[in-house]
Amino acid sequence: MPVSVFPSNDLTVPDSRQLTGLRVALPTEGCGAVLTCGLVERLNELDGFDLDPRLAVQFDAAVDPAQVAQRITVQEARGSWRTGVDRVVWDPATHTLYAHPAEQLAPGTTYRLSVQAGPGNGATEETFTTLSATDGLIDLNRQIQSGRALQAVGIQRPGLEIDGVFPAAGTTLQFQADAGPADPLPAAVIQPVADGTLVFGSYLAPSWLRPDVTIEQTPTRDIGPAPVEAERLPFVAVLPAGPAPRGGWPVAVFGHGFTGSTANVFLAAATNAQSGIATISTNVVGHGFGPESQWLVTSGGVTTTLPSYGRGVDQDDAGAAIGSTEGSSATGDAAAVSSRDALRQTAADIMTLVRSLDGTDVDGDRRADLSGARVTYFGQSFGGIYGTMLAGTDRTIARSVLNVPGGPVTEIARLSPAFRLLITQSLTAAGLTNSADPTRAFFQEQMPLRGEGPVTATVPGAVAIQDYLARATWLTRPGSPETFAPLIRHDRVLVQVAYGDQTVPNPTSYTLIDAGDLWSRTSLFRNDKAADRVPNPHSFLLNIATAGGRQGQAQVAAFLGTGQVIDPDGAGPVWEVPISDPALLLPLNFEQPALRP
Repeated sequence: MPVSVFPSNDLTVPDSRQLTGLRVALPTEGCGAVLTCGLVERLNELDGFDLDPRLAVQFDAAVDPAQVAQRITVQEARGSWRTGVDRVVWDPATHTLYAHPAEQLAPGTTYRLSVQAGPGNGATEETFTTLSATDGLIDLNRQIQSGRALQAVGIQRPGLEIDGVFPAAGTTLQFQADAGPADPLPAAVIQPVADGTLVFGSYLAPSWLRPDVTIEQTPTRDIGPAPVEAERLPFVAVLPAGPAPRGGWPVAVFGHGFTGSTANVFLAAATNAQSGIATISTNVVGHGFGPESQWLVTSGGVTTTLPSYGRGVDQDDAGAAIGSTEGSSATGDAAAVSSRDALRQTAADIMTLVRSLDGTDVDGDRRADLSGARVTYFGQSFGGIYGTMLAGTDRTIARSVLNVPGGPVTEIARLSPAFRLLITQSLTAAGLTNSADPTRAFFQEQMPLRGEGPVTATVPGAVAIQDYLARATWLTRPGSPETFAPLIRHDRVLVQVAYGDQTVPNPTSYTLIDAGDLWSRTSLFRNDKAADRVPNPHSFLLNIATAGGRQGQAQVAAFLGTGQVIDPDGAGPVWEVPISDPALLLPLNFEQPALRP
């Protein structure tokens, strides 16, 4: 017989300040390590449970997990929508069956979790309500649109300030990083745009981030927290050759990836420039190295030094080098928030950038060079992640291309060989590592992928790791892309996925695409069938030395320019437009020894 069920609204308290009328109230007694207790305390600020909750049904005796899983459903309490469960784990030590809904749930909605009676188990039912996961970023967008946020921090009118304008032809670039106590030598920056104009400058944007890289959690019925300051942010733009059309060049904002910076815009803009589209980019929170970083621009035999407005900080305050992503995740007691609020702030930064474009005159001839009308967006990797959040929230973005995105961010870190050690750091702080094997990154979680059969937990500590990761994902869901995918209009988006991506693994792309039902808008790059295939195709879009990179950019430019979705290789096998079978993205499609049983 079932003994207990999670989640349950029994673990909430009434709160009229919340959109759901509830607030989470998990027990804090005996919550474990400081990091784990801090996680619980922050979950108790939310107005509901996760959109992909880790369901738990405890029985008084052993059951067949596969059979019982078939009898579990999650259904809207006030509707007919329902789904089954997937990713099933059986814990024989506690007679508990864990699972997740087969489909992502809607925010701010009440559901019934039902277990039907069958051989070896009785029936039970529990009611729970999901959190208003999209509310926070929507609030920031409304503050920006209304002008309230800009006024609060003294920005009279959004606009771009120009630091330097140079012809693309014959101009060479170097980047001098401010890395702290010992700066590296200036590094050459690849600039493949042969003609047109390069523009460097800055703009002011409201920031809601506090020093620990968190945004204040306010009740969801509120209009959101007030911004804390105006921050000067960089931009770099690449304009096409020739005079701008009346009203200015159409503009595409480019969102760079994790560890990247505005320097990536030169690679990203190559095809756009040839297609009559200007491309502009800013830095993600915590990226671009320290604030004293600089551009060294050599044109006509003269080298000009310009500020690059790096957003990196010395978070550990130890005088050590500032890394390429230092400042992009929460710190101290707030570490469990991870990159949630940095991603939300970055999306808000781009909302302000879009509103700063209209009528920008870069060359002083009193004619607009950049148009603020029907601005488009494309983002690679991390840029595809916060780009999904942007596209789902800001309806002024005309069209978006999301290149190799995925979610949730915690799952990307768990499944990717490049990021798995980040999970190790969190588990170590929580006292939850359970392996001495470095090939597993010192933990073994025994979690199945979507579509795989039930797993029986046999490794000590694996269930505790699963629980911690589920709670961390729940906490970060308001700043995770799959949350916002259902808000995107299908005709306004194109998703590009690379088969066998080892940085943002294919199952995480599946999660994002499925959440928004974006399968008809998904283009699959089959790196495994490419003549010049690479070991990890994650960065194919910026690798314009390969056919895949050039073809990917051609597809981007066509969609941003006209809304047309082209198949870059026609009847060839390298591109599937749209993807032929969603199940192709269920496996990793690369070998990940750390996940072997």
